[in-house]
Amino acid sequence: MKRLVPAEYFLITFTVPAEFRALAFAHQETFYDLLLRCGWETLRTFSRNDKQLRGTPGAIAVLHTHTRKLDFHPHVHFVMPAAAVDAAQQQWRTKSRGNGKGKGRYLFNHKALAKVFRAKTLAGIESAGLAPPARHPREWVVDCKSVGSGQTALIYLGRYLYRGVIREEDIVACEDGQVTFRYRNAKTGKRERRTVSGAQFLWLVLQHVLPKGFRRARNFGFLHPNCKRLIALLHVVLHFDPGRTVAWFRERPPIVCPCCGAVMKIVRTQIRSSLQGGNPVPIATPAIRGAH
Repeated sequence: MKRLVPAEYFLITFTVPAEFRALAFAHQETFYDLLLRCGWETLRTFSRNDKQLRGTPGAIAVLHTHTRKLDFHPHVHFVMPAAAVDAAQQQWRTKSRGNGKGKGRYLFNHKALAKVFRAKTLAGIESAGLAPPARHPREWVVDCKSVGSGQTALIYLGRYLYRGVIREEDIVACEDGQVTFRYRNAKTGKRERRTVSGAQFLWLVLQHVLPKGFRRARNFGFLHPNCKRLIALLHVVLHFDPGRTVAWFRERPPIVCPCCGAVMKIVRTQIRSSLQGGNPVPIATPAIRGAH
């Protein structure tokens, strides 16, 4: 949230047809990494070719592997501002919002995104030595919608990362070997319930455990962690203060030692570096000459 930039944000969701789910589950680390990289490469290609942007964008990506009913359904959400940095020209460019509201707000054509994403994913599957399903749809689905300043989308994805697959309060009953949990139907918006056996419920949860060390959240382009100085420079040049956006946030409670009661600090993690796996090199821009 502290790295927000003054531009309209979009939530872009990349998914694959149901025919690819068996392949994804059998080769999770390879396939999940492929989804993240192909999604980013698609967005970067479109941004560089866009007449208004003509540069490298920034994006935050989060991998989801389940539906609201906890079924296996791998897809990736990208939160991306309609802006780009032209490192060669040392310029910051944003895309106009359009004339209307809602559907009038436009970033990229979702059908064109789906075609390029499909081509990159199939090429990646072949390069990884995997065999795609014999039959699969020629038309894939990519959703691209405006989310305003980006706050709502970032909070939603952040809560998902911390709460896991299902919130404890959504498990409403556990009796007679059956587990009942509630979820919101994405189409109707109504709360519904699903009851399964205890063993089936455990499987619904465990099938979404990621490979050891895999990072489900990644930052790309000028939103990469190595671009903190660039973001700070943009805030100064564009006279934008993201501090007002996060002023209402409550600080996370400290982690207290159970033995002595002193406040503890995290000194080391065992999460694999985001630079592994062929992630793109972040932009390094010494100065921004102008903003459009």
